[in-house]
Amino acid sequence: MQVLIVGSGYSGTLVANRVAKKVKDAEITVINPRPDFVERVRLHQQIAGTYSAATPLAEVLREGIRTRVGTADKIGDGAIALTDGARIDFDYAFLAVGSTVVPMPGTVPVGSWEGAQQARAALADLPAGGQVTVIGGGPTGIETAAEIAEARPDVRVRLVGSSVGGGLSEGAYGRVRSGLERLTVEIVDDEVAEIGSGAGQFDGSVRLRSGSELASDLTLWAIVSGVPDLAARSGLAVDARGRAVVDEFLRSVSDERIFAVGDCAAVPGARFACYTALPQGIHAADNFARLRKGRKPKPHSLPYFTRGFSLGRKDAVAQFTHADDTVRRIYLAGRPAVALKEMVTHSAFATARAGVSSF
Repeated sequence: MQVLIVGSGYSGTLVANRVAKKVKDAEITVINPRPDFVERVRLHQQIAGTYSAATPLAEVLREGIRTRVGTADKIGDGAIALTDGARIDFDYAFLAVGSTVVPMPGTVPVGSWEGAQQARAALADLPAGGQVTVIGGGPTGIETAAEIAEARPDVRVRLVGSSVGGGLSEGAYGRVRSGLERLTVEIVDDEVAEIGSGAGQFDGSVRLRSGSELASDLTLWAIVSGVPDLAARSGLAVDARGRAVVDEFLRSVSDERIFAVGDCAAVPGARFACYTALPQGIHAADNFARLRKGRKPKPHSLPYFTRGFSLGRKDAVAQFTHADDTVRRIYLAGRPAVALKEMVTHSAFATARAGVSSF
């Protein structure tokens, strides 16, 4: 029984380890562009130099799971074609390629390993008094700006977004912004129109929709904008965002031999988050095991309960939500929120590594 897993983020790694545990006759191969598991929710720490977010796959995958370093070009008809020309057949496959960041030219994307490494090097080279501009008012932008501001108090940090901290309850919104201000992060509620350039070269300016122009020595793009086009390119049914359309059992509606999990799966009501990806990985692996035993798969459902924002290493905000992810008035802040955020982040890694829930 040949099982291929495309992508080795949180959901892909968890699926590999859980299938290896539950389906003894499965010969599992993980296809990943790099030989490391990357803790994507810690990339802001990678950038600031406060944490190393990469661990060799050999240390997180169960014994017997094979790793193929490469990039999938197409999936379908019982095989995956790689960009290097190789072709690998499968009986079942799991699509777990995550989400993507498409930055404006002149910026460094912080939502990918390669971008985080580039940003880390550029930040390390930035002299005291330099200006860092982070574009994106969501969780990635907030955490990146806060982490840099705390780790490098000798540089100026600015966070630009149409509504920094928007979508939170009134209390949590105010607490996120006051936490950023305590770290001396300048908050600019505006949208970026373009990144300035002269003769094809970035000149350090950020032009806003309001007409303002801001000088910047290092500009980081912290907006997750979509998913890899592997599913669409392969002819699988996708939604308007390019995510693979799945049934209630997390199988592609185009090919029942292919499960899709995590950011690249079009699960109604799901948002991009490791908290979404991990339960989907558990459920898809369990449904595969049920099918192998001749049992019926079970529908997937996931209630949400919180959204977390770290504000450096000593502060955080945890916004509690209803099961449908709409916000409640209740939130945590300060040390209790730091402890909760770190527990969830650590548990995400432990869950992927063990193939069992640590929440």
